[in-house]
Amino acid sequence: MKASPQSDLLNTIAISAVGAGIVTSFAVSQGQSPLVALLITAIATGFAVICHRSGLV
Repeated sequence: MKASPQSDLLNTIAISAVGAGIVTSFAVSQGQSPLVALLITAIATGFAVICHRSGLV
């Protein structure tokens, strides 16, 4: 059974946000601003979605 495109997009967003969130939470524990960490997570998630939609991944 093939996943729907919307489900596939949600999976991409969730996986990339969790992955980037793990790295940025470590950076916050080392003294980085939480706002900068959220921005980095959002940019990484957006980049992952763009790469997935364009067929690079």
